[in-house]
Amino acid sequence: ATSFEAARAAERLVRIEYAEETHDAELRADDPKLFKPEKVNPDTESDTAQGDVDAALVAAEFVVDEVYETPAFHNNPMEPHATLAVWEDDRVTLYDSTQGATPVQETIAKAFGLPREHVRVISPHVGGGFGSKGTPRPQVVLAALAARVVSLPVKVAVTRQQMFAMTGYRTPTIQRIRLGAGRDGRLTAVVHDVVEQTSTLEEFAEQTAVVTRMLYASPNRRTTHLLAALDVPTPSWMRAPGECPGMYALESAIDELAHACGLDPIELRIRNEPEIDPDTGHPFSSRNLVACLNEGAERFGWRERDPTPRSRREGAWLVGMGVAASTYPARRQPSKARARRRDGDFVVELAAADVGTGARTVLTQLAAEALEVPVEMVRVEVGDSTFAPAPLAGGSMGTASWGSAVVEACRRLRESGDEEVEVDTSDEVERANKESFARHAFGAQFVEVRVNGETGEVRVPRALGVFAAGRIVNPKTARSQFIGGMTMGIGMALFEESIIDPRFGDYVNHDLATYHVPVCADIEEIDATWIDEDDSHLNPMGTKGIGEIGIVGMAAAVANAVHHATGVRFRKLPIRLDRVITEI
Repeated sequence: ATSFEAARAAERLVRIEYAEETHDAELRADDPKLFKPEKVNPDTESDTAQGDVDAALVAAEFVVDEVYETPAFHNNPMEPHATLAVWEDDRVTLYDSTQGATPVQETIAKAFGLPREHVRVISPHVGGGFGSKGTPRPQVVLAALAARVVSLPVKVAVTRQQMFAMTGYRTPTIQRIRLGAGRDGRLTAVVHDVVEQTSTLEEFAEQTAVVTRMLYASPNRRTTHLLAALDVPTPSWMRAPGECPGMYALESAIDELAHACGLDPIELRIRNEPEIDPDTGHPFSSRNLVACLNEGAERFGWRERDPTPRSRREGAWLVGMGVAASTYPARRQPSKARARRRDGDFVVELAAADVGTGARTVLTQLAAEALEVPVEMVRVEVGDSTFAPAPLAGGSMGTASWGSAVVEACRRLRESGDEEVEVDTSDEVERANKESFARHAFGAQFVEVRVNGETGEVRVPRALGVFAAGRIVNPKTARSQFIGGMTMGIGMALFEESIIDPRFGDYVNHDLATYHVPVCADIEEIDATWIDEDDSHLNPMGTKGIGEIGIVGMAAAVANAVHHATGVRFRKLPIRLDRVITEI
């Protein structure tokens, strides 16, 4: 086809016949085919155990033993996946929407048997990703194949509906949490068992229980993951994979334990604050969860609330407050960066990705600091695989990874007087990783909800996040990141849900008319702030990632607030109005 319209007309003429085979697309906790994955994302032990949890649960004064369920969730960036491919002899240029030009370059070069330098990926601007653009998707290969066949530029743009089948999603989970505690509320046993799905095509195991290994102190702990390989699309990364659904279950259970013990939920968390990382035994490079909880309680007016569920009513509306903790690893990967002088100013080049987070802005600030010049004299170029190779934008490690290389390149350029300097931080990152510190960002999230007792509607008039995430380089972009994650967490709690058709193993509500996300009417006042944190064990900038910690814990805070408002505990997401009106 020589036009988009002709291609669409031809596509509608194609008829496909299917030979039906036995298949299974339903996730069940009692599935006899469940198996233990060798590792969970990214490369973590599937199961861990310390102490005797069974004996500790029997001896505990208070026990919480509940199952929490989350559905599949789909990444829905504003800009769908799209690639334009252009061949010149045996070289291909791909104009792509990706979270990492370097990984796409490497994948396409391998797939087509090309030298890496024969593949150029250009992606200066990306309209969101949330993990779905973290690895190359089918449209990149299809565009390159088709362009090679017809010897013309070819663009393949994935429709919103197609995104639900081929660009990844967050696996549904069935999570059993068991907590044992003494009369003082201190944990004596923590068990987190997870069942989730992967596809029969490729294994992806989400690290759902990993955060439970390090958040609270307990002498007896066990975490497990089981997978069901189903006839469904393959799940993948979605903002804070693992930590996000895992913290919904853990922080909901912690809230339930606080009610069972008769303790304030914040006080219970403070009593179980560990001195060192319970999982690794390493000291934390910095850990200010308690400070976040106390600061948030003061700002939100937490101490003035009546702790009795269903105690506050305004007409048809039941009003409640909830709180949850957040945490996310502070990771860093090796990166390269090139800095050079140009016409009296400075240019910094690296194949990083700005997915709408303000990466260019922050890297420009860091470069100017290292060069000791005004920001107006610095231009940062990203999103091109011909620049210095860089890791993808993901895992809340962009600024830490890219910034380390940018700062070092600019520092050397300033000190040497050379015209151009390129650095590789591989050795420095390897040395830092050998230091025995547990590096994590922390936060506390507070939510007020209004639940209509007649219609089941849930509204969020107020939400506050308080975070401890190292040095905040740019307050404006940071606040936007935090609020974006918090909004996404509210959507997870109340609206988002991908519904599978078991006859076909695919998702039926595959558009933004039927896959619901929050709008302005659902969330009235949302704010984020942070605690100044000086951590010398991170990177040259002292930063921790902030792209994902905003979503972690938010769904639990909403669910805990709904319980406080209604007296009903919802352990299955989303908290839809039909479920609410049935229960209350």
